[in-house]
Amino acid sequence: MEKNLETNIKDIISSKMEEGIVEEIITKEFESSIRSATDQLFNRYGGITSIIEKKIKSVMVPYLENYDYSEYIVKLDAVLVDILKNSTVDNKEIIKNFKHLVDYERKSTINATDLFEEWMKYVAENVETHGLDVYFEDSPHYESVEVNYYVEYNEERSWSSHKSAVIIFECEHDEEMNFEVRIHRWDHNKKNEWTLDYEGIRDLTSLKRLNSFQILLMQLSQDYTSIILDLDSDSSEVEPDAEPEASFS
Repeated sequence: MEKNLETNIKDIISSKMEEGIVEEIITKEFESSIRSATDQLFNRYGGITSIIEKKIKSVMVPYLENYDYSEYIVKLDAVLVDILKNSTVDNKEIIKNFKHLVDYERKSTINATDLFEEWMKYVAENVETHGLDVYFEDSPHYESVEVNYYVEYNEERSWSSHKSAVIIFECEHDEEMNFEVRIHRWDHNKKNEWTLDYEGIRDLTSLKRLNSFQILLMQLSQDYTSIILDLDSDSSEVEPDAEPEASFS
């Protein structure tokens, strides 16, 4: 009985081998083994993936660093405007400030007195009018507020080639308008050009809390615009943009 069973098995194997079944099975298993080995080589720890990553980085990183994204900024601006129409108040402020941040004419240098002028525009738009007198010559308007700017130089060690200072913009009537802008320079810079130390925002949501003058400082800082201290101090008067409400007494 056993002999007959063994003979039958041999006959079946011989028959299947003649039909090519065994070769087909071996081929499939061999292909499966190759796929498995290849998968292991290309997985996180197989070695080949890290080699490919290095090659991609060596090509892609320099390309991306030198790519001109200006046309995409224009497209992004259009997308943001569309989003702006359907956003909450907070998001609208974020997008408006982002638009101001990217829509900017770059400058290599700016005088401290020009920065003072930009700050005075911010004061005119935002200064608190409570407590100000109202004048009626020609048309009703608030009295002007006195503003000042001056540079405070930090005391440095005699041997240090690094110099630092603070530009102070001050409005006595409304302390909310006041700003301190930190700057620094190196002695080898003979043009009296100073570098702005302003970090700005750390995340996108911070954009909603920025005012127009802070955005300008961010733009100047990101573009490495040099500050030229053409004057160490100056003063002026700013008339608020706000108009007094009509009073019938």
